[in-house]
Amino acid sequence: MNRKLFRSIREYKKVSILTPLFVVLEVLMEVLIPLQMANIIDIGIQDGNLPYIIRTGLILVVLAMLALAFGALAGKLGAEAGAGYAKNLRHDIFYKIQDFSFKNIDHFSTSSLVTRMTTDITNVQMAYMMSIRLLARAPIMIVLSLVMTLTISQTIALLLLCTIPVLGGVLIFIARKAHPHFIRVFDEYDVLNNVVQENVNAARVVKAYVREDYEIEKFHGISKVVFDLFTRAEKIVAWNSPTMQFVIYAVVLSMVLIGGRDIVLGTMETGELTSVIVYALQILSSLMMVSFVYVMIMIAEASSDRIVEVLDEVPEMQNADNAVSNVLDGTIDFENVDFSYSGEGGNLSLKNISLHIKSGETVGIIGGTGSAKSTLVQLIPRLYDVTAGSVKVGGRDVREYSLEALRDQVSMVLQKNVLFTGTIAENIRWGDENTTDEEVERVCRLAQADTFIREFPAGYNTMIVQGGNNVSGGQKQRLCIARALLKKPKILILDDSTSAVDTRTDALIRKAFREEIPETTKIIIAQRVSSVEDADKIIVMENGEINGIGTSEELLKTNAIYREVYESQVKGGADSE
Repeated sequence: MNRKLFRSIREYKKVSILTPLFVVLEVLMEVLIPLQMANIIDIGIQDGNLPYIIRTGLILVVLAMLALAFGALAGKLGAEAGAGYAKNLRHDIFYKIQDFSFKNIDHFSTSSLVTRMTTDITNVQMAYMMSIRLLARAPIMIVLSLVMTLTISQTIALLLLCTIPVLGGVLIFIARKAHPHFIRVFDEYDVLNNVVQENVNAARVVKAYVREDYEIEKFHGISKVVFDLFTRAEKIVAWNSPTMQFVIYAVVLSMVLIGGRDIVLGTMETGELTSVIVYALQILSSLMMVSFVYVMIMIAEASSDRIVEVLDEVPEMQNADNAVSNVLDGTIDFENVDFSYSGEGGNLSLKNISLHIKSGETVGIIGGTGSAKSTLVQLIPRLYDVTAGSVKVGGRDVREYSLEALRDQVSMVLQKNVLFTGTIAENIRWGDENTTDEEVERVCRLAQADTFIREFPAGYNTMIVQGGNNVSGGQKQRLCIARALLKKPKILILDDSTSAVDTRTDALIRKAFREEIPETTKIIIAQRVSSVEDADKIIVMENGEINGIGTSEELLKTNAIYREVYESQVKGGADSE
């Protein structure tokens, strides 16, 4: 497994070291047991010495009890070490993801990250737990059993010594042949999880369009790919057990032939042959353990590479040295900004944007689909970094701020904002977890959410199910606006976040903004002209460029795009009445 992952063992180093130590003690007890059994047969039974049989039998019981105790301790500590290691790995990956920018997250799919934190870490956990137990046990068992066999019969010991590398080579060959299939199967797991996630998230759409059969067929297709890959790998690994059994029986038969001849010749006792057979079985079973662990390690190697890929991902957003932690005000400046999602050299989504927004202004942004309205505002809280030029907030380049300080003063409300499982009050408190109930209710009144919240039987203690699917789109948007307001930001960005509310509610929300947060800079992206008509300035976007800036009256005179949208909505609406 990748050595980088061993850093995650941390506080479980002690139990990781104690586990193989107890395994060694268990093996020592198990190696001594056949020797005592041979003594009972060759000395006690053959000579009819009952006291010797009882005495040696008691020693056997003690050895067996010690082996049981040491084995149980090794199992307990090994399980703790493996589970603790997996816990730390999940912790490290999850914390790493929290530092990812949108660009970093775009590099991995959500389903892939989930697979890495579940299936891949489970594979690494199992391989690690087996390694510290079985890989410590097998080599010591092989060596000690060989030594004990050598003291009884050099011929049989030589037979075993020749068998070990041959069998080991065959088992390693089988594991290596299966390895590529295991690597591929985890990539397909990502696709499978993505299909399931997409289907569950879009369950309402699937049912609305009666596409269940199509989704089932799609799922069966990728599921069959995973099945085929696993089947190919398991068919190869399946040779492991019969090969092992064949060798075990062949070796035992050979030992019986050699031992039987030696017993007839008087150079070996019956009990010694019995103990030698036990030692041989211990050696061969240890080899089988090694092959099993080797297969697990090969699987875990593929998983560990995928985990390391996440841990090695360098977050695109880094705090500058001596990062500024205080945002002066809500002034925003774009200076010759170019931006491409692909980075330098890619197709530009924003081109040569220069813009000045005063602190406390209300700014509307309007434009067609794909005109880069959302892209523009995402540069303000530094969800992405500019490709060229600079974005300034409070007179400073956003890259000079610590990310926490900047984003704490820039609240964004998206059209498809997310609510989390918990009460309405708990969701609102994402804006400020230490706020009072009165303040929660105040921001909900500003967002026009208080009325519908009180209509629920449990009021602010109403539980929100995963994703907020038990509230309407408009209710969800208003709750998200309230959550953003609770932060008391210097800049508030509404990215088409009132699209699901009626025009009257939209107007009341904007009125509350003007009266309650006049010093906050407000940027409103909207498809409805009425949502931005009374803004201090309106920005018209087209193809990633600013096509016009001005008040509604000014743009009606100077900007053809705005005039066309205005007339189609305002005059068209009037005509239809």
